[in-house]
Formats: sequence, structure tokens, C-alpha cells
Amino acid sequence: MKKRYTISFIILICALIGLFLWNVGVGTVELSLSDLPEIFGKGSDSTLYQVIWKIRLPRIVAAILLGGALSVSGFLLQSFFQNPIAGPYVLGISSGAKLVVALTMIVCLQRSIMLNSAGMVAAAFVGSLIAMGFVLLISFRVSKMSLLVVCGIMIGYICSAITDFCVTFADDSNIVNLHNWSLGSFSGMTWDNVRMILWIVAVTMAVTFFLAKPIGANLMPEIWA
Repeated sequence: MKKRYTISFIILICALIGLFLWNVGVGTVELSLSDLPEIFGKGSDSTLYQVIWKIRLPRIVAAILLGGALSVSGFLLQSFFQNPIAGPYVLGISSGAKLVVALTMIVCLQRSIMLNSAGMVAAAFVGSLIAMGFVLLISFRVSKMSLLVVCGIMIGYICSAITDFCVTFADDSNIVNLHNWSLGSFSGMTWDNVRMILWIVAVTMAVTFFLAKPIGANLMPEIWA
């Protein structure tokens, strides 16, 4: 069993490295790996250097960090609720985060307050906590995990409906762009955003490591084997 996990992990790491290198070279400006030493040797004056360093690499690194964090969140929810299909989208947690971000943006824009990335992250965190609180309250009253999943989907649809209602009747055009933000677009990603993401992911991963044993996350493969 451990050998199979090790082989699978090595294959995934190799696939990640391959996709990383492929995404560096693929785009409107086609590049090959042999061109990279020459491009970085010319320094920041090169246009291709700007394309790679300021556009492609921040997007790739952010996608890796956030994708890994999303997978860990799904893993923790599955282990906590002992349900293999539980996840932030299935249980309505992501929809709750989106709802609070939308409401926060509406309030801030009405008062001519610009909401930065840190503010949006904080709003999303509060929304996810509220949605998770509802899910936990429901979990104490239901005996079947399948019913809990149905309730989570219901919470997600309710939050999404309220969000769409707010976006539809919003006056400011920036609120309309919330839909594109909620889809997880990495356009406009900068190294400052990547540093903030790295700090958030690092702190949450450290907390997760210490909480893995209390919630039984380290035993999940053996439980479902």
C-alpha cells in the first residue's frame, strides 16, 4: 500500500514539474526551454523576461499554491465528516465566502472605499466560517451523511441566489466583475499577491499539521482502505 502511494506521489510530482515548464513556454509568445537561459541572461530589459517573470510565473505559482490549498481543504472536510464527496463547494462553504465578499464590496463601494486583496480574503474567510457554522449545526441534527451533503448543497444554492440577486441589481460595474473573480481568474496576478497567498497558505498548513491527528486526518487512508 505504501509503495503504491509513493509511486503515485512521484508520478504527480513529475506531472506537476512538466506542466509548470509547459505553462512557462505556452502562450501568445511561444518559448522553448532552451531560450530561458538567454532570456534571463539579458535581464529585466528584455520583453520576454517581463512576459515570463511578471505575467506567467506569478500566475503559475499562484495556481499551484491555491490548487494545493483547495485540495487540502477538501481532504480535511472529507476526513472530518467521514464522507468521500464532501468538499468546500459541495457543502456550500465557497458560496458563503462569495456571498460575504459580494456584500462587503457593495458596502465599501457605496462609501467610496476601495477593497484590496487582504480585505477580500478576510471577507471570504468570514463567509466561509459562517457557512461552515451552519453545516456543523446541521450535522448535529442529522444521522445520515448523505442528508448532510444535501443540506450543504441547499446552503450553497441559497448563498449563490442571494449573491446573484445582489450582483444583478448593483449599480457599480465593479460588482458585476465579482462573477469573474469568483471563477478564480489568475489574470493580473502579481508577486505581491503571490507573497500574500504564500503566507496565508503556510500559516493554514502549519495549523492543519497540528490539527491532523485530533480530527483523524492522518488515518483517513486506512479507514477507507
